[in-house]
Amino acid sequence: MSGFDELGFAKIDNHRPVRRGFPEAVFCEGKTPDQVAQIVQKMNEGERNILATRASRQTFDAVQKLTPEAEYHESARLIVVRKETIEPDPDRVILVVTAGTSDIPVAEEAAITAELMGHKVDRVFDVGVAGIHRLFAQHEKLSQANVLVVCAGMEGALASVVGGLVSKPVIAVPTSVGYGASFNGIAALLGMLNSCAAGVSVVNIDNGFGAGRLAGMINSMR
Repeated sequence: MSGFDELGFAKIDNHRPVRRGFPEAVFCEGKTPDQVAQIVQKMNEGERNILATRASRQTFDAVQKLTPEAEYHESARLIVVRKETIEPDPDRVILVVTAGTSDIPVAEEAAITAELMGHKVDRVFDVGVAGIHRLFAQHEKLSQANVLVVCAGMEGALASVVGGLVSKPVIAVPTSVGYGASFNGIAALLGMLNSCAAGVSVVNIDNGFGAGRLAGMINSMR
């Protein structure tokens, strides 16, 4: 048994749930809408949830023609096919936090990814350091979360602030939000990598999927 399905232009990794605990996610950028539609259609023959990231409306329209039950989350640019009912542990919450409203698309990519993995996710948006009292007003949610995902652009300072307030893992996501010297998220990335708060790890710029996936893996550990 090969462990993958051959489509010519793609090899679908059916063995990934066994190795990694979560099916392969389809990265849509660089693929044609028809290629994505065929991949999702083939994956839909299985019994696992399906997630396609960085999907345009045009790509979703092609997917929906072959897989009518597919959902589109436009802000997060995610295509989801729900095939499993996974009851989350209500006592182990992943909290997704943004510095600004402009960071929400990346945050939603993280949140929906974690939810699809079967986790309870809460959200706190627009609590950046320019008005830090907004963050302090969310102290109870911050302290009760089991894992935190912090999305911030500009200088990326929010991840360090949150990291200094909580005793749980913080996954920092630099976003490409900001003016010229933010260099499309590089300033936030470097700021987060240089955080003086212990327990803060960093994923790539705008990588909400990676943050949500990692948060889910940590949240599943016992």
